[in-house]
Amino acid sequence: MRVLVYGAGQLAQMMYLAGCPLGIEVQAVEVSNDTVVHPVSKRPLDISLAQAIESSDALTVEFEHVPERLLEQASKTEKLYPSMNAILVGADRVREKRLLDALNVPNAAHQVVTYIDELEDCVSALGDKLIIKASRDGYDGYGQWRLMSEEQLPEIKQALSNLDLKKVPLVVEAMVNFDRELSLVGVRDKDGDIKVYPLAENLHHQGQLHVSVAPAPFVSEALQKKAGEIFRVLAEGMNYVGVLAVEMFQCGDELLVNELAPRVHNSGHWSMSGSDTSQFENHLRAVTGLPLGDTEARGPSAMVNIIGCSSFSRDLLKIAGCHLHWYGKTVREKRKMGHINVTAASYAELGSKLEELGQYVPSEYFPKLGKEARKLKQIES
Repeated sequence: MRVLVYGAGQLAQMMYLAGCPLGIEVQAVEVSNDTVVHPVSKRPLDISLAQAIESSDALTVEFEHVPERLLEQASKTEKLYPSMNAILVGADRVREKRLLDALNVPNAAHQVVTYIDELEDCVSALGDKLIIKASRDGYDGYGQWRLMSEEQLPEIKQALSNLDLKKVPLVVEAMVNFDRELSLVGVRDKDGDIKVYPLAENLHHQGQLHVSVAPAPFVSEALQKKAGEIFRVLAEGMNYVGVLAVEMFQCGDELLVNELAPRVHNSGHWSMSGSDTSQFENHLRAVTGLPLGDTEARGPSAMVNIIGCSSFSRDLLKIAGCHLHWYGKTVREKRKMGHINVTAASYAELGSKLEELGQYVPSEYFPKLGKEARKLKQIES
């Protein structure tokens, strides 16, 4: 079998590696120039995009910002999973909010702004603490602004004055006083069967994910069930096929959906070491019609992103249960260069291993590591 992935970054690379044991050949498309490349070496393959589409059993994406002309071409083959509409939901916050509201999925109170002076109406309706998001092309904290008081409004309006809000509207949300950020990664196959991984707790710094811990500590059975029901409603509502990530805020016993990612997701990388079947393998299984794999966690796991640096000691591999995944990219500020997965038999042991990991990496690039290690060490088995 063959799967063609739109996008040639690390997610396509990890899908390729997951496909090898299954006998699934994964090819990737560099969407900036329509070139078909090897997902690991990035070398161009001697095949046109049209030929690659024709010879593939399934088409999929590694990110949601694929040019619509390519998605339209892929959609006509009826081999694109998830569907074009589902992918566009992840690429456009206005579509995303409309979907959440149509399916009665809890999310932050919000308004859509297409004219700058409508921000004043947002303050009246939602309060003076707002998160303002560009509806498209925003990720890892980019394309977002925070209003902390009404006095700041003229400054925010000036910062946004050059944007074409008719073309790219703003989604303005009431700031949520949440307890923590969680995500649920799950998968749905062509027959409608669904499996979900345990909730992961996510720690961000400057808008980027730095550490995920799964299963998230102190998650009740009721909360996991509630998250699973949210996933089911969304996946069935979109007739979704493949892996879908749902990012959420936990507010007491309630969950508010923050964002959807119609693809394999950074907060699910822990599954490569911490679950019987990784999110990458399960995505390939779903889009090619194979049975879904087990999504249970083997024990506590952590995923630590390597962001903007390449100078660290590979001796970290001395730590039992520690696995390095390097993406082979040129170093750039705030660029995800790789990640480290760590597994353990208990949260306390996981904390100790993360503390040891801190000895091998520069602390300025891993600002969440030490605090999380200390917190986990205090959790009794």
